[in-house]
Amino acid sequence: MKIKQNFLTAAILLGFSSPVLANSLENLSSNPMAQVTSVNQLRDVSPTAWAFEALRSLVERYGCIVGYPDRTFRGERALTRWEFAAGLNACLNTLEKLIQEGVAVLKEDLDKIKRLVKEFETELAALGARVDNLENRVAFLENNQFSTTTKLTGEVVMALYGVATGEKNGGEGIPQVPAFGYRARLELNTSFTGKDLLYTRLATGNIADLADTTGTFESTLAFTQPDGNDLLLEVLNYSFPLTENIQLWLEATGGAKDDFTNTLNFLDGDGASGALSAFGTRNPLYFAPGQTGLGLQGNYGALQFSAGYLAGDANDPNPGAGLFNGSYTALGQLGYVPNDNFGIALSYLHGYNQLDTGTGSQRSNFRFFTEELFGEAVPTINNSLGLQFTWRIVDGFVLGGWGGYTKAITLSTLDGQLERGDLDIWNWAVTLAFPDLFKEGNTAGIIVGMQPWVSSSSIRLNDGSATNDPDTSFHIEGFYEWKLTDNIALTPGVIVITSPNSNNNNSTLVIGTIRTTFTF
Repeated sequence: MKIKQNFLTAAILLGFSSPVLANSLENLSSNPMAQVTSVNQLRDVSPTAWAFEALRSLVERYGCIVGYPDRTFRGERALTRWEFAAGLNACLNTLEKLIQEGVAVLKEDLDKIKRLVKEFETELAALGARVDNLENRVAFLENNQFSTTTKLTGEVVMALYGVATGEKNGGEGIPQVPAFGYRARLELNTSFTGKDLLYTRLATGNIADLADTTGTFESTLAFTQPDGNDLLLEVLNYSFPLTENIQLWLEATGGAKDDFTNTLNFLDGDGASGALSAFGTRNPLYFAPGQTGLGLQGNYGALQFSAGYLAGDANDPNPGAGLFNGSYTALGQLGYVPNDNFGIALSYLHGYNQLDTGTGSQRSNFRFFTEELFGEAVPTINNSLGLQFTWRIVDGFVLGGWGGYTKAITLSTLDGQLERGDLDIWNWAVTLAFPDLFKEGNTAGIIVGMQPWVSSSSIRLNDGSATNDPDTSFHIEGFYEWKLTDNIALTPGVIVITSPNSNNNNSTLVIGTIRTTFTF
């Protein structure tokens, strides 16, 4: 009978012991407890429960029981001796307070408590020591922390990469020289209210853009960082809630469409994880080069929307530049994202002098194309539509993809060196992701598609030659991301591009890489 009484008391104390321990020992944010004034307030304790009378006794006599905010007691939870000791300590404090106030306490209950105190005296003593130790550790961290508002994170990518085979310029060989480089980022995440974020990213690196070697943007890697080891302020923005459902971004520099727009690509790891190529990271329409302005993202239930305006020369006060008189891209996107397993979105972009995406053929980057030919980039306006989706069909397989179309119009003849006209530029991709393949945290990925190419053009050069891409080029990419530890990942992979630069005279381009990512 005594054993049953002690067990009964232990079960009763469970109602407040677990949250006390979570708050005092682990310093975690737990649900606040609600004081119970009547056992009938506990929704999951019925009058027929074996502990009902004991609970009522503790509540009515001593006010020694607390419940969860949803008015449940959760008496079936298992507890450890540490948890029980924390609960017992709380009840002792309550009884001590009652005795000091002259409230009568039954001798029978005091005897039970005394027996429990003797049984758990080791744990109670250790509990005080652990709390003192925790307070000392908190004080040390507060006195030695980097900042009260800022968290420092970092990321380093080291990669072995190179061209295994391929041609450019209609049959010219490409150097097959292995290279090794790095990209490093330091990120300062500052919050003043707990809901806002001042994001500062410093970056440097020396990973070359393979487009310079291969003659096509189709070979650009996602982690390219040709900075010559110079440390730069790469990104600076500030985001905060505009309303309960809308977040606003102020982009000072380095702004990108994916900051405030859901790209809906499971393999979008911004170069550090996921896709190895720039094209495989996200729909190329998101790569329009504006970097200063503002954006917002919001949701109403399953509907998700984004809008933004990013200028290319916002800091230049001269005519033809500035925030509104220079190059810019305006974006709007509407998506249906009912859960984490499925999403689909339609996006629209309008741009001025921001046609080039840094992916696809040279002609699809028409401003670059004309600058290379004539020493001057032709001014353009463009209107683009994109459709992207992701669907986790089962836990180990995610199907995704996108399609993009751009209508570009030239605004000058560059002194008669080309006709004014328009271009139709397309791109598409299908992505297959295999999360947790062979081991939890690992990911395999396959990307098949066509990088941006000019399907038709009404523009003629002054020598009468056409400006559309003559042939079809396919992009095929495969990789396996292996998580060595929580902070280190190794990703070998290969990228195959048929008819590079949309030219059948160029043999297939094969690029190999082994990417190692460190996060801290």
